[in-house]
Amino acid sequence: MTLFREFPGNGPTIDLQNPNLSKRLRFGAVLVAVVIACLILFNYVVSITRIGAGYVGVEVVLSGSQRGPAEIPIRTGWVVYSPLHSQIIEFPTFVQTVKWTRDLSEGRATNEEMSFNSKEGMEIYTDVSLSYAIDPTRVPDFYVKYRVNDLSLFTHGILRDVVRNSLNEVASTYSVEQIYGEQKTEFLTRVQALIQKRMEAVGVGIQQFGFIGAPRVPAVIAAAITAKAQAIQDAERARNELAKTQAEAAKTVAEADGEAKAAVTRANGEAEANRIRQSSLTPQLLELRKIENQKALIERWNGQLPTVQSGTGGLLMELPKMQ
Repeated sequence: MTLFREFPGNGPTIDLQNPNLSKRLRFGAVLVAVVIACLILFNYVVSITRIGAGYVGVEVVLSGSQRGPAEIPIRTGWVVYSPLHSQIIEFPTFVQTVKWTRDLSEGRATNEEMSFNSKEGMEIYTDVSLSYAIDPTRVPDFYVKYRVNDLSLFTHGILRDVVRNSLNEVASTYSVEQIYGEQKTEFLTRVQALIQKRMEAVGVGIQQFGFIGAPRVPAVIAAAITAKAQAIQDAERARNELAKTQAEAAKTVAEADGEAKAAVTRANGEAEANRIRQSSLTPQLLELRKIENQKALIERWNGQLPTVQSGTGGLLMELPKMQ
């Protein structure tokens, strides 16, 4: 017996017990299930990812031996791969900066200050800043060497140990005073060069390395170093002042010596002039000068004789006037 369910006013009726309709519904359900299964299987068989700017992807073949970088090709841009056969690992190639400090608000929220020993065995604590970048063409070498897919594990593990060992190795040839004072730049340059030498094989380039602030030594050592530096500055200032005084004294002496020599020169000149004058005074020259003087007096005389003439005893006599 065929049953019908009618819905008045809602269109045609549907025969729920129709065998053909039941087959079509079962076939549709099976088809949907097959499509979903294919999509899920395709997702496991084939995957697509994109390597962004500033990153390099390396394809690690899961079924290979992975004994050398030749088996780990570099991938960029859109990459299609099979998760069942290989794995894509991204590495940033832009500059990474890390700070290891005791300040919980800088770097990671833990005390990461570094310590090393000087030539005298004195323990020195310091905060360190370091920047590095991985050569994109050497990323396979980097992965084969360290087998890490998280760069922070390398930074705070392997690289930190290399930095600490390099600090201790170079510091063993320097005194506390040299590291704390004027040779600090030379010390840091040597440490950076040693870190670079140890990281060169895997394409890690050290861009910058240095202390954050001054190295921390015991207070008594710091006070002694500061006092010595102050004494050196005071001595240098005293030497400069002494040199200035000596220069001023030498200038005064030179000026006095110059004036004395000038006076001697003038005196010598006057004496030579007098000698020349004396050697030129002859009787004939004196007689000539006498005649010249008399001639000058005659030329100035107005023709009048004196009207008064002194006599003996200081008396004055009036002379007769000429007619």
